[in-house]
Amino acid sequence: MSGTPEEPVHPEPPETPPSDRAVTERHAGPCATRQTDLVTELGPEPRAGLLPELGPELRPELRAGLLPDLLPELTADRRAAELRDYRAAFRAAQLAMAVVDQDGIVVTANDSFGTLLGTEAGALREQAAADLVDLASDGRTWHAYHEVLRGRRSRFRCTRRLKHPDGRSLWAEVTVSPVPDSRRVLLSIADISDRRELQARLRHLQMHDPVTRLPNRALFFERLSTALEAATQDAVHDTATDTPTGGTPVGSSYESHESHESYGYGRTGRIGLCYLDLDGFKAVNDTLGHRVGDRLLAAVAARLTECADSDGYTRSGGHLVARLGGDEFAILVEDSTGTEQLADLARSVLRALQLPFDLGGQRLSVSASIGVVERTAHGTTATALMQDADTTLYWAKADGKARWTLFDPERNAHRMTRQALSSTLRPAVERGEFGLEYQPLVDLTDGAVRGVEALVRWNHPQFGSLPPNRFIGIAEEDGSIVELGRWVLRTACRQARQWQKDHPRERPIFVSVNVAVRQVWDSDLVADVAGILAETGLAPHLLQLELTESAVMGSAGRPLQALQALSDMGVRIAIDDFGTGYSNLAYLSRLPVSVLKLDGSFVRGFQDEEHANPADELIVEALVQLAHRLGLTVTAECVETSGQAARLRRIGCDTGQGWLYSRAVAPDRIDELIGTAPQPV
Repeated sequence: MSGTPEEPVHPEPPETPPSDRAVTERHAGPCATRQTDLVTELGPEPRAGLLPELGPELRPELRAGLLPDLLPELTADRRAAELRDYRAAFRAAQLAMAVVDQDGIVVTANDSFGTLLGTEAGALREQAAADLVDLASDGRTWHAYHEVLRGRRSRFRCTRRLKHPDGRSLWAEVTVSPVPDSRRVLLSIADISDRRELQARLRHLQMHDPVTRLPNRALFFERLSTALEAATQDAVHDTATDTPTGGTPVGSSYESHESHESYGYGRTGRIGLCYLDLDGFKAVNDTLGHRVGDRLLAAVAARLTECADSDGYTRSGGHLVARLGGDEFAILVEDSTGTEQLADLARSVLRALQLPFDLGGQRLSVSASIGVVERTAHGTTATALMQDADTTLYWAKADGKARWTLFDPERNAHRMTRQALSSTLRPAVERGEFGLEYQPLVDLTDGAVRGVEALVRWNHPQFGSLPPNRFIGIAEEDGSIVELGRWVLRTACRQARQWQKDHPRERPIFVSVNVAVRQVWDSDLVADVAGILAETGLAPHLLQLELTESAVMGSAGRPLQALQALSDMGVRIAIDDFGTGYSNLAYLSRLPVSVLKLDGSFVRGFQDEEHANPADELIVEALVQLAHRLGLTVTAECVETSGQAARLRRIGCDTGQGWLYSRAVAPDRIDELIGTAPQPV
């Protein structure tokens, strides 16, 4: 079978409603070929709000791809209307704005921009925007601005101080951001002068003392920190640059050199501080009231400011004077020229404050103590500087007040060591870091060892072996002398008893132990001694307790009762360093004293036999005779030569102690000396 191929069957298109068909036919034309592209761009649904005036009746045609060329015409009209609205809003906006091209040139500016700069808006066209709002004054801002122009950054904001043509200054907040779908950027400037003025007022209130109108502690430390940071940066810069002799530093510029000279006297890299407070200011408040006290503080502040402003070492005029709190003030000297500048400033302050103050008919005189610190700024912190200033102020007060004192590194090192010892003293007693050495007490007639003085040593893990004068005073201050003294007493008595056991045929030697007066007040010394003697088995007459003359001579009440009880027990009581304290001889007949130990200053007068001082010999001879008539024995300290020993023996001294016989030694060395006449060393 053969036949003709069947014609392809084409389905009939659906019937279009008459109204819709009419619209389609009416707008069919050359633009109809673009409808597929528009549908592709917009998607199956038109973007909401794009053509609201078309109404919902045209949306089915859009979905079917049959929207004619009416769409671009309506869209263009819509965009033109919106553009007119944008331009009107741009011109009428209160915010100063300008459109800038990618080269930074103003394309157009609104009237507010012109008003802000005191000119017509049209006059700003074709000008560089950076010049109009000072965007090129620092490198960071200039870089950020160019990043926005190149499209590498979304936006940035900065604050600038602008100069108005009428001479006044204003603060402006400048914002730069890209214009969408464009290679241009929008520059907007907000006048924030009122806000800045309010901020300045609030900061002034926050950073100044209401009584004296001076900068307060917060502003002082802010200024101090800034000065130290600047000095550190200068030091780093000076280290990083190579300065040929007689030339300009490599890598520097003329401008940077000029900035160093802008102070009028050059940057020195040093810093100084006068830290002072008023002597006895609390008495003014307590007796005359805080109102008078505040008026006095204000008057003091005025004189300090005058002294700082009249400092002849600088041509820049004045230093920062601040009230740090209470009656404490500080004068900060940036780029000081040396300690002499600070010393002269401190002297001028003392002279100024010594003049009487007339406070509404109330005439007052005050003085001040000043701590002075001056040093290289690089490597110094604000905390360290203030700590040293505070320490130096304390020295000035301790030295008698109404004076200035310069910071002394050696004195401060001693203070720091003392503080370190104080903080570790109590634990050191518990850890057993202490030991005893013994110095012989020798009979001047036959050279035999009659006793020993126990001398405590602190075997410090950091500072090594420390003698008593390094820590006994600290122990007395913090009260740890009680526990330490109890340990020394027990250890010395136990050792004396051991020597007695080891040398039964020899005459027993006594042990002498130093006792601080605080041990008498803060503990039951009588009970402690009785308990330790019973514990160790040492006879009471073999224990001698040494107290300083100043402590014994002023004894009354409990100390005197304790000494009497110890003497009744059989314990020997000795007055150490006799002749350097009160020297009230009337006390010798009232106190239960057995021994006088002459201070070494008397014995040293015997050292030069060719040029001996007759007065020293007469004094020692009189003291020895007086002691013997009162039934006391006499020990001479610091015997160093055989000539001294011979003269002391001739005068009648009973025992001697010093390097002629032996230094303080370990217990086993004393074993060797017992029963023999030690050879002078």
